Amino acid sequence: MNPHGVLLLNLGTPDDCSTTSVRRYLKEFLSDPRVIDIPTPLRWLLLNAVILPFRPKKTAAAYAQIWTEQGSPLLKNSQDLTTAVAKLLGERYQVALGMRYGRPSIEKALSQLKHCSHLTILPLFPQYSSAATGSALEKTLQTISNYWNLPSLRVIRDYYNHPSFIHAYAQRIRQHLLAHPVDIIIFSYHGLPERHIDKSQCRASCDWESACPVMSEDNAFCYRAQCYATSQALAQALTLNPEQYRVAFQSRLGRTPWIKPYTDEMLPALFQAGVRNIAIACPSFVADCLETLEEIGLRAKAQWVALGGHELTAVPCLNAEAEWVEAVVQLVQEL
Repeated sequence: MNPHGVLLLNLGTPDDCSTTSVRRYLKEFLSDPRVIDIPTPLRWLLLNAVILPFRPKKTAAAYAQIWTEQGSPLLKNSQDLTTAVAKLLGERYQVALGMRYGRPSIEKALSQLKHCSHLTILPLFPQYSSAATGSALEKTLQTISNYWNLPSLRVIRDYYNHPSFIHAYAQRIRQHLLAHPVDIIIFSYHGLPERHIDKSQCRASCDWESACPVMSEDNAFCYRAQCYATSQALAQALTLNPEQYRVAFQSRLGRTPWIKPYTDEMLPALFQAGVRNIAIACPSFVADCLETLEEIGLRAKAQWVALGGHELTAVPCLNAEAEWVEAVVQLVQEL
């Protein structure tokens, strides 16, 4: 009997932290119309006249600060997860890792699973967004559509409030706060332009500043609402009251409005309110990467110290922790 295929999808990473490699990665990433969703001529102009001449050098320097002897943290963490999931699932399953941009490519990962008559596709993005989940799934399904023999497919679109995911992340946070008591926990998510939320056809009443309404058919595809739902589930698992946590969004790019509140603007506001010890967890990422290690672990921490804050605890992502491996297996095996 052919094994059941499992395809784990993540965003991607440069091959190394040189400017040349980073430029190649950024060009592929930012050429995606689901990422920069403006008309093709304008996207080409923005990318080639504004971003690529200047940003690769700065981004390469950021990657250099987090690069390890094993290479890219995102790749290493994702590979370790793939290995651990395959071991726990056993011989009846075959597991492969594909990156939307860079290597290992989705095409290469699918070639390893081509003999599987059943395929489960699991994007490693807990909350759905067109820019990440949508793009990775589109690329995957386009590739599969060229096969003569099509496998039976199961797509796990999101799992932002799945009990096993929430349990694993809550446990990760709990472990790292035992030795670092804090006043406030910030749940910091990767941001998106507000227009992406508009395109998701969110019909819920929202002022873009306060917490989103609870999940319903009106906001089923709203990334911001899913982030708030994740935060509320984590707060409940950690027995936090509303005064003990905040929700914020990081990594904004350009001048267009992005979903708020912004993580870097929340820090001075918290300091002014008398908060001195904080933790930041990033539940839109399951593997540590540039956005968690450099943007939060280095830049946000330096910002907090410069403000006069005492301690900022950057909570590591799930990576290949046992609880997360078990959660992935449960997601794959669920009917």
